[in-house]
Amino acid sequence: MATYDRIGATYNHTRRPDRRLAVKIHEALGDAGTVINVGAGAGSYEPPQTVLAVEPSAVMIAQRPAGSARALQASAESIPIADDSADAAMALLTVHHWTDLEAGIGELLRIARQRVVIFTWDQAVFRRFWLLDEYLPEVAAFVDARAVLIDRLLALLGGARIETVPIPHDCSDGFGAAFWRRPEAYLDPEVRAGISMLAETGDEVLRSGLGRLSSDLSSGLWQAHHTDLLDRDTLDVGYRLLVADL
Repeated sequence: MATYDRIGATYNHTRRPDRRLAVKIHEALGDAGTVINVGAGAGSYEPPQTVLAVEPSAVMIAQRPAGSARALQASAESIPIADDSADAAMALLTVHHWTDLEAGIGELLRIARQRVVIFTWDQAVFRRFWLLDEYLPEVAAFVDARAVLIDRLLALLGGARIETVPIPHDCSDGFGAAFWRRPEAYLDPEVRAGISMLAETGDEVLRSGLGRLSSDLSSGLWQAHHTDLLDRDTLDVGYRLLVADL
């Protein structure tokens, strides 16, 4: 909660849902008639059948659009609602923030009747992302310590299918690797404020690496090193959907 009370104020500006990702998430929910969104933030990607949003941060709850599902200020690890409260529970880019992963996954399984959908990333793939690999090794180490292994999630869920989620080059949702073809965005403090791995690491740690990125963009060195990215429409940067049928 403290993290997003501190860094979450810009989310309505930099973390706008991307319609293509929304399609994938809603397809993963399948025919679920009711959905609970756990770690809901400002409400991105909530389908119309969402009946409850669970979110610990008042700052994030305050940014939910008018007409959104009712928000309950609570943590994922202890959700004060009955068993089997909805057809599906979803948790999008949130499990890495939970203080007790086992308890949180247990709560998803408890409150969902049919399906659990988790949007996360595979750290083995994500760590090769050029921003971390070439410019911000300190952030790579920070994320290593907090990333949740896919295998651990699969074990806690009792199995799930894994869907790769390629990220569009013009993704409107400004999460960690969303700007893979727009490197200049990482130089913008407002953009960084909406990316937890950068906001939590802090500008002092980032200064040297971002300075080199700025220089490489000005000189054309970044473009020369990444010509393979410049004509791509999507890229697999490690993001994954886990879909567990109960």
